[in-house]
Amino acid sequence: MHNAAIQNPKSKIQNGGALLLALAFVAGCTRQQEQEVVVYSALDAEFSRPILEQFESQTGIKVLPKFDVESNKTLGLTQAIIAESAQRPRCDVFWNNEILNTLRLEERGLLEAYRPKMADTFPAIYRSQKRTWHGFAARARVLLVNTELVAGDELPGSIDDLTDEKWRGRCGLAKPLFGTTATHVACLFALLGDEKAKRLLSEIKANEVQVFAGNKQVAQAVAQGQLAFGFTDTDDAMIELEEAQPVKIVYPDQQEGGMGTLFIPNTLAIIKSSSHSVEARQLVDYLLTPAIEVELARGASAQIPLCSKVDVPLRVETPHTVRPMAVDFYKAADKWDAAARFVRDLFAGAD
Repeated sequence: MHNAAIQNPKSKIQNGGALLLALAFVAGCTRQQEQEVVVYSALDAEFSRPILEQFESQTGIKVLPKFDVESNKTLGLTQAIIAESAQRPRCDVFWNNEILNTLRLEERGLLEAYRPKMADTFPAIYRSQKRTWHGFAARARVLLVNTELVAGDELPGSIDDLTDEKWRGRCGLAKPLFGTTATHVACLFALLGDEKAKRLLSEIKANEVQVFAGNKQVAQAVAQGQLAFGFTDTDDAMIELEEAQPVKIVYPDQQEGGMGTLFIPNTLAIIKSSSHSVEARQLVDYLLTPAIEVELARGASAQIPLCSKVDVPLRVETPHTVRPMAVDFYKAADKWDAAARFVRDLFAGAD
């Protein structure tokens, strides 16, 4: 009994020490885990990765990015977020390179409300009234024209030119099931109404428009003379222009009464119930600053700043310098499924 009494306190001390070590280990793991943020990025890795690495270097917060393939990245990442949210979200911040799939996530209640420090410096049309998503760094949907194949007095100036008989088989667009092309189609449904939009798209298809995997491939086909012109995004168009290819950018539908050029912002959203919400907010605040918009504007992708605090010479037009398409993005999001069904059937079998 005496020996047991002597050993018992010692045993308690040993057990207590082990417990303290275990708690310290768990706390250390928790601190380490909390210093991470998982980002699903639909913006090309070559453009977004350097900025995420800067954030990591400046804050010490480890950034774990997930990118997807060029042809279906926006839709693919959106579907992954929806599937994962049924159990435990893996994504903390969704950096989408368009807007409508972000609105679809908002409608499902999968986004966390947050008011960034500089939210009010961005136009109201490009941020959620519920504070669940925030737009910045836009791209425009433009016509890229091969100047060796198209004379100056023949330049196309409208989406309607895709239906012109003289361009039969000589113009192109990205497959309209993914990315900004799918967004563009849904916006046409919202702006024109279902019947007019269906008629326009049917006439484009009937004019033997060439269909490519993505906007980058459209821009390259124009630069290489495979197409006379094609619909693409300003980031892909600028790459070909600044590589001194024989191309010209045309901002479509600027005529009196025209529908205007569609500007599509990148969007940031924090996923509800994510594991690293504190770090996610830090990243959103970091990205929604004039410095990052300037960096994206000056980079190869030539993103279009939306922050009112940015005042730098730009290589591309903005919603302030050309007529923008006056589209209701929420209405376009409501049209997403109907538009997707229509173009899926219309372009079935297209490359």
